[in-house]
Amino acid sequence: MDIELMASMMCANYTNLGEEVHALDEGGIDSFHIDIMDGRYVQNFAMSLNDLKCIRSLTDKPLDVHLMVEHPINTISLFTGSLNEGDTVYIHPEAEYHPSTTLQRIIDAGMIPGIAINPGTSIENVRMMLRIVKKVLVMSVNPGNAAQMFLPYVREKYDQLLELKKDMDFEIYWDGACGADKIMEYAPLGVKGFVLGTTLLFGKGRDYGETLKSIRGMTV
Repeated sequence: MDIELMASMMCANYTNLGEEVHALDEGGIDSFHIDIMDGRYVQNFAMSLNDLKCIRSLTDKPLDVHLMVEHPINTISLFTGSLNEGDTVYIHPEAEYHPSTTLQRIIDAGMIPGIAINPGTSIENVRMMLRIVKKVLVMSVNPGNAAQMFLPYVREKYDQLLELKKDMDFEIYWDGACGADKIMEYAPLGVKGFVLGTTLLFGKGRDYGETLKSIRGMTV
């Protein structure tokens, strides 16, 4: 089964970011997930534009940039201008007055447009945007911090999206509390990719290549 595994770089060891990126790259990670937080849309500061630029310079693999910021249209050119064509940019629809305008800016810059859906956001609220985007990042935890517990009611959201994608051109991605059980259950149903953080990938004292190989083996 062809699934995408993305490394949540806010969970990486920042004492030597270059080594982390190299080890993940060599280990077979599919893309690098970069969480940008402004301390306003979420009550935390995480990665910065400089972190993004650094990682972009260290790998040829795609970047998935998750903007947890207020009114991303005001700064979207800073991020798209630091990325390669074909990288992904997710916005939160609630953070923007006219999210479709921001998504069009992402498309015009040659990036893959995506939306991130919070646990408390209904699918009906974003249904029209599903016609625009190529990727839907479903938050199975509240945004802003790593190492949170899975929110069981989010299962209904995945089920709804899996049904809708039969007639629309988007893929579904899992973000937050991604354990082996979630991959084994949802990859066969059609969830395309999984953001890997402290639950499965980071801080385990294990070679990243071995870990990624074992994760892929779950869906064979």
